[in-house]
Amino acid sequence: MALSRGVAVVLGLAGVALLVSPLWHPLPSAAPLGHAPGGAWGSLPAGFLRGSESGLPLPRFVSLKPRKARMRIGPSLDYATRFIYQAPGLPLEVTQEYGRWRQVRDYDGASGWMYGALLSGRRTGVIAPWLKGDVPLRIAASAEARATAMLQPRVQVQLSSCDGHWCRVHLSGDRLSGYVRQASIWGAYPGEVFG
Repeated sequence: MALSRGVAVVLGLAGVALLVSPLWHPLPSAAPLGHAPGGAWGSLPAGFLRGSESGLPLPRFVSLKPRKARMRIGPSLDYATRFIYQAPGLPLEVTQEYGRWRQVRDYDGASGWMYGALLSGRRTGVIAPWLKGDVPLRIAASAEARATAMLQPRVQVQLSSCDGHWCRVHLSGDRLSGYVRQASIWGAYPGEVFG
């Protein structure tokens, strides 16, 4: 499978174009993966377990640290590389732990193992990879609030907080920020509250 990198463009209502983080698209879009609502890592709702190695919730979202990282087919350097990711900050979902290795899944459903040191607890997300249309970035956490930009599916965002319905997001080095419906983000569980 060939790697492809794309740059998504966000157009504000004033017609200003902003380039945002490049993303790698390994597979065609898939439907979002549903999970029980999340909460603080101290209390786990139904459907969540604690990782055998870290004691943190499973599943949970993390992000990719380096500019280049290998996803392997098993939890060791002895296993073959499945994919090479070149997208720092890409959100990944940790689904299992084995020693210092984490089984992760990307927003297209590709799954494999990464060394834990390649992952960060910093929360990021991807705008609705399962949608065909754009998603509004609003100035407040309300459907009636003015939209300042329309975000294309698969645009990577930083998540500063989520209240279970809306997430405060930042794009392109904090040059653009606002609120997006939590249901339109892959990188935060439905109903999850943090920040």
